[in-house]
Amino acid sequence: MIYLTRLDNQQLIVNADLFKFIENAPDTVITLLTGEKLVVRESAAEVLERIAEFHCKFYRRAGPGIVFDTSLPAGGAISPEESQGTPGKGRS
Repeated sequence: MIYLTRLDNQQLIVNADLFKFIENAPDTVITLLTGEKLVVRESAAEVLERIAEFHCKFYRRAGPGIVFDTSLPAGGAISPEESQGTPGKGRS
């Protein structure tokens, strides 16, 4: 869940996993998977940053031994052995 601000300065909390699109037009318009649209004060970059922070915190709690390497292709989770360079395992 992330905190955002409507154009009338009302704060709302949104489930970041429900985002389908984020558009700058000129305000930031967020389209949810349900089709509902939200217009918020934060820029698209700020919204993306908050989503990234949320996911980082969530996945750190959900799987503390998993290392997420953003330099890998999609689905880039690597095991603790791979992150420590254990011989015989990991990427070649």
